[in-house]
Amino acid sequence: MNLSLPLFSRGVRTGALGVLALLVGCGGDLESETVALAGLADRALTYSLTDADLFEGVEPAGSHRFTVTFSLAEDGRCTRLAEGVTATFNGEPMRLEVGGVDGTAGRDVCVPTRAFLDFDPNVWGEQPVEDARVVLQDASHTVSLVLQGGKAKRYFSFESAGEADRLTRGQSYSYRWQPDGEVPGPVTATLLREGGTAAATLPITQDAGLVTLTVPASTPVASHLLTLSGSAPGTVLECTGVASCGGTLFHSEEVVVAVQ
Repeated sequence: MNLSLPLFSRGVRTGALGVLALLVGCGGDLESETVALAGLADRALTYSLTDADLFEGVEPAGSHRFTVTFSLAEDGRCTRLAEGVTATFNGEPMRLEVGGVDGTAGRDVCVPTRAFLDFDPNVWGEQPVEDARVVLQDASHTVSLVLQGGKAKRYFSFESAGEADRLTRGQSYSYRWQPDGEVPGPVTATLLREGGTAAATLPITQDAGLVTLTVPASTPVASHLLTLSGSAPGTVLECTGVASCGGTLFHSEEVVVAVQ
């Protein structure tokens, strides 16, 4: 099989790589109010794991990232986090973006406060599953989020007879979301033929974390890019210092397969 780059052209990858910041535009001048961490205590905290394993090309920024984002103020104020706040993920420093007014897009917009950690998927893949503990704090207030099994490399394990990189037309194949016991929402599976421009969505059935796809009999005999993707809600064990915590854990992976 010729695996020279590039094999496959794409439009927009499924499952956006990274979380799009919530932006509020304003036709006139917009000002931001500097607040201490306690000033965000009435906000919702949204966590997001992006874990996108790409077959080819340069990995875009945010392909493997854990992010927490504070919601914007309901009263329309634009706030900027004061200096002196630290953010950590299991004790490791996170990059903190204080939010406030951003005029780089040609007009003033209010961007939320957030913190993120870019992780090495190979390192996480070798380490045991752990709860994810995110802590933001200053001299007078602490925000804490603990997510059950949040620090884990997600992947789909092949659980059928035969070889994972050789699929037969008309046959069904099963894959299990890992870590075992975590249940994703509806998983999608697509095939993109080498040299093709449009991916075909495969019919699938799902039983908790076990996904079974069927390769249509009409699929061309060729090398294809198989993409599996899904999101799990995660389980919050602790949420303090904010009004609420919620989010998703997204994973996608690309595998070159020979359809015969």
